Amino acid sequence: MTKDAVVSEDLAKKFATEKDSPYTRWVRKEGLDIISAHYIPNLHTVELKPWPRRGGNGVYINHEASRTSNDCYVCEIPAGKKLEPQRQLFEEMIYVLDGRGSTSVWNDQGKRVTFEWKAGALFAIPINAWHQHFNGSGKEPARYVAVTNGPVVINLYEDERFVFNTAYDFNNRFQGEPDYFSNKGEQKGLLLDTNFVADAVNLPLISAKERGAGGGHIRFSMAKGSMNSHISQFPVGTYKKAHAHGPGAHVIVMSGEGYSMMWPEGETPKRYEWQEGSMIVPPNLWLHQHFNTGATPARYLAFKHEVVSIRNAQGVPKAWISKRLGGDQIDYADEDQVIRKTFAEALKKRGLKPNMDEAYQAELAQLPPKISKSA
Repeated sequence: MTKDAVVSEDLAKKFATEKDSPYTRWVRKEGLDIISAHYIPNLHTVELKPWPRRGGNGVYINHEASRTSNDCYVCEIPAGKKLEPQRQLFEEMIYVLDGRGSTSVWNDQGKRVTFEWKAGALFAIPINAWHQHFNGSGKEPARYVAVTNGPVVINLYEDERFVFNTAYDFNNRFQGEPDYFSNKGEQKGLLLDTNFVADAVNLPLISAKERGAGGGHIRFSMAKGSMNSHISQFPVGTYKKAHAHGPGAHVIVMSGEGYSMMWPEGETPKRYEWQEGSMIVPPNLWLHQHFNTGATPARYLAFKHEVVSIRNAQGVPKAWISKRLGGDQIDYADEDQVIRKTFAEALKKRGLKPNMDEAYQAELAQLPPKISKSA
């Protein structure tokens, strides 16, 4: 892993025109901004612009480090309104931030499914299926955040008519099954195979001690797509192990309060405070670490594309594997002691104490030996 590799302005100017792409030009044509940030304090209040083609308001949130793998956008449906129908040759996963409403999904054969949702719901749109979102309230707007692999597809074809108006049903993904968006699923290890979660904020999780500090974890496979996501939760007075992975993970805080640290290896970590509705976007291969400083468990949703998951030969994400074994996760025993001191100070300000001793001891009992630098 290397530092962020900032170069001179003269060298950067030589590649300036290559930062533009069919995707960024398409977003500009849509009349929307791209927020090039890896931290959004509050998705509920982030500023939006009118989105005439969709019939709502929106903004894209897409850090340069992930712009060629996947993207993220926030969309708001005005009170009593609906978005225009759309189909697209890329995948999309949606988390509802505010409000309530419904979505209709249909194919060219006329098979249609309609389901209702409210804040906290999580679902995916089958590739190239027609869909339309409706606000169920006549008084309040509805707002959602979505992640897609649109940049790859738009950059590849550079043809809006093809991407958004190709008449083809992917019958292996969606055939208008009446129960397609029912709140059910098959659990396969950590992976939940489903297309709709009615209340992701309170969804039961599975123990995942490998990420440290107890807590729970669940991963999603939705609409038979290559986009994926997971939910993690960690207890009061605890924090997760620092780790790194590929680009494009959009971490949305679902509950709790705390902060995250992010840094390229070898540089000083930067701190980002979060609460429900905040979003953290770790740049490519930056180390990052999440800390719960609130009085309740903290839960977050990570939207991403499979390219994020750099895996070993056994198929295990290296972000789950100790750096002592060649992975990309820092064990508690190897972290800078400033981490623990800073965490204790943050908790003390809230009248709380760390609950990390059990996690530290459990790790020591099975800690791999350090890799020799001379090996």
